[in-house]
Amino acid sequence: MIVEKILALPRNTKRFVVLLIDMLILPAAIWCSFSLRLGEFFVPVGRWEDARYLFFLAPIIAIPIFIRMGLYRAIVRYIGFNAMWAIVKAVSLYTLIFGMVMLLAGFSGLPRSVLLINWLMTVLLVGGTRALARWWLIGNFKFRRENDTRRRVVIYGAGSAGRQTAAAFIDNQDLKPVAFLDDNKTLKKHFIRGLKVYSFTQLSSIIEKLSVTEVLLAMPSIPRSRRRQIIAKLESYPVHVTTLPGMNDLASGKVKIDDIREVDVQDLLGRTQVKPDQTLLNTNINGKVVMVTGAGGSIGSELCRQIVKLAPTTLILYERSESDLYHIENELIEQHDRAGGERHINIVPILASINNKNRLLGVCRTFYVQTIYHAAAYKHVPMVEKNPSEAVRNNSLGTYTAATAAIESRVETFVLISTDKAVRPTSTMGATKRFAEMILQGLALDKGVATRFTMVRFGNVLDSSGSVVPRFRKQIAKGGPITVTDPGIIRYFMTIPEAAQLVIQAGALGQGGDVFVLDMGEPIKILDMAKRLVHLSGLEIQDEDHPDGDIKIVFTGLRPGEKLYEELLIGDDVKPTKHPLIMTANEHCLSLETIEDYIGRFEAAVDTNDVESIRLLLLEAVNGFIPQSENVDLVNNHEIKTRETDDTANVLVFPQ
Repeated sequence: MIVEKILALPRNTKRFVVLLIDMLILPAAIWCSFSLRLGEFFVPVGRWEDARYLFFLAPIIAIPIFIRMGLYRAIVRYIGFNAMWAIVKAVSLYTLIFGMVMLLAGFSGLPRSVLLINWLMTVLLVGGTRALARWWLIGNFKFRRENDTRRRVVIYGAGSAGRQTAAAFIDNQDLKPVAFLDDNKTLKKHFIRGLKVYSFTQLSSIIEKLSVTEVLLAMPSIPRSRRRQIIAKLESYPVHVTTLPGMNDLASGKVKIDDIREVDVQDLLGRTQVKPDQTLLNTNINGKVVMVTGAGGSIGSELCRQIVKLAPTTLILYERSESDLYHIENELIEQHDRAGGERHINIVPILASINNKNRLLGVCRTFYVQTIYHAAAYKHVPMVEKNPSEAVRNNSLGTYTAATAAIESRVETFVLISTDKAVRPTSTMGATKRFAEMILQGLALDKGVATRFTMVRFGNVLDSSGSVVPRFRKQIAKGGPITVTDPGIIRYFMTIPEAAQLVIQAGALGQGGDVFVLDMGEPIKILDMAKRLVHLSGLEIQDEDHPDGDIKIVFTGLRPGEKLYEELLIGDDVKPTKHPLIMTANEHCLSLETIEDYIGRFEAAVDTNDVESIRLLLLEAVNGFIPQSENVDLVNNHEIKTRETDDTANVLVFPQ
């Protein structure tokens, strides 16, 4: 097409074309000025014969001025108010010099009013041709619109962010704004940046009238509850819903196309975040040496991001994955440099396994570690179910190794990242994490141990590795089907940043042997989440009622060790604490001698990869463990002896 060919020309060529057009415009403006002044078509003969020299003089004077004042540096497609104001100033200077030359050259009999008219005509013609070219190039004419294949977008929110978004779309090759939606009745029927403002009740009609395929939420400052209400209303319309990030992410004050993203899953969940307690955040971190094991994982990396903001003297990244360690180290260095913190933070990457006690001891003693956040663990239930010996080695024995290294190095605080799957576990992963909790509870019973051990238990985190939301989005992008294990499966969710903040605060509250349970809010039905994601993508579920739908949902059945629902508490004996959002409950635990006996037996079974013995030991040690995997037959007909509990420990929980 002609437009594409013009846009493909070299920049200097396009500037030269504009300059040639101006050289034609300037004489034309003079001719129009004389014609308007005399009231007839002007012909430079007779008494006006001297005027013919003006047609050659105008470009000679004007073009150098236009070049000097930058009229050929502006890109026509992006011309705005500033460029138009530059044209007015350049033409004014040209007119002033042009008039002086006329006076000094002795052009007699020429009406002085021609100068004023010529100024006006030159501004209109020079500015008008640029405006006309801009409108043509961005496709505002009807013949361009008919061939416009861009997705047509309605911007919900006509405020500052909405206006910036409309401006950012001007030259976008994929998206085209066609209207605004806004709840402010005073804006209805007004035009902003050439786009008409409609009320929400008119959405159905404008979807059909303007061929709308997407709605963009451009209201970053509204409360999450209000955003959730709007998304719920949009869900029933056949449009793809996208959004801008929150105000914290738009701190630069300029909206970019790259800022547009899919609807934040937090807006679907209905979780309202509580402002963190800064004192609790600082207690174990500010001015201290902190180590995070599993620093490259989903939770570990977010803990590191939060910790850097709290100004420790040293942050040790303990990770056995070389690539994960490389990425999180570089990210944290860039984050700290961007923040421009006054205090230098020493970020130390350590490539090692938590099962290497000598390495742990060496690191803790060399750097005088004061706080450890133990996030290293195998967490994917089906994968762990297929590799039980490695799960015990990493999740349980690794925790024992890290904890004893912390004791011998006189670490002040040790915080274990646990899981709701440790409650009445049905999977090997849950059982190994519950036994890891029991290890710390047993160590906390030893009065000679100075290290404070704390456990923090919570449910699923959004967008972590293996989370259902990224998987659903990928399946939708491929056209389906979406795979859901069971129609009735429910889960608790929270965001990774929120979980990390709560882990840090809970760790500051621990007295020793405490298990914290984070308030996960209301459980979410996974099937409902899948349906909402499909609808907000502008698509329809394919089922018996809608055989021509876009995305089919397939039920695959519960995976080995998977529950229909997760639990967060074990005991029912709960009591309030000084924190208004935290309660404490009593939970049975084993003595340290019993724990150490199990440790020896687990080590022997793991070294020989004796899967049957590992399963029997987990059944014996972990009260309430009821395996649901295919391997459960190996424990049938065995007499499982459970030990009596030796002591109790406090468990701190967030109320539902």
